[in-house]
Amino acid sequence: MVKRYCFDTSGISNPLETMPEDIHKSLWAHFSAFVLDNYIAVTQEIFDEMCHVTGDIGGLINQCKSTMVLELGQPDWDWQGYILHSKRMLTDHRTCISEYTGGSAKTICLNDMTIIALAKTLGLPVVSMENPVKETGQTSKRKIPNICLAEGVEHLTFSDFLRREKLSF
Repeated sequence: MVKRYCFDTSGISNPLETMPEDIHKSLWAHFSAFVLDNYIAVTQEIFDEMCHVTGDIGGLINQCKSTMVLELGQPDWDWQGYILHSKRMLTDHRTCISEYTGGSAKTICLNDMTIIALAKTLGLPVVSMENPVKETGQTSKRKIPNICLAEGVEHLTFSDFLRREKLSF
């Protein structure tokens, strides 16, 4: 498996909003190559969000579901390890998961936890456009970067991803 990044939906949708593919054609052509080269891994839950991305990038994502989504039971990755990470993380971070704390938009959701668990399992960075929430002793608010830090998973923004790949436009 040649996966290099785990993408959250925001890691694609937010950059598309600020750098539309009809204006930034070369950027999105390079990104498309990462999708086509099977470098991007997502969970089914994240794919279900991503399949609503519009335009050529959205079409490409929908075309590449079978190579992007790592399904439980596939023999080419440690899906058992993923399940163990997922279960532990849902327990360890229960107090800051929105579905368990009243639905706050200022904290992480179950779908976000799946991409972090996948990244932890694969030893890959998570690309998202979320900003960390300043944590205090009493807060139960956390975003993807906060959980990544707590779990020892590298978090990158889309710009960090471009820099890492030495892509400039």
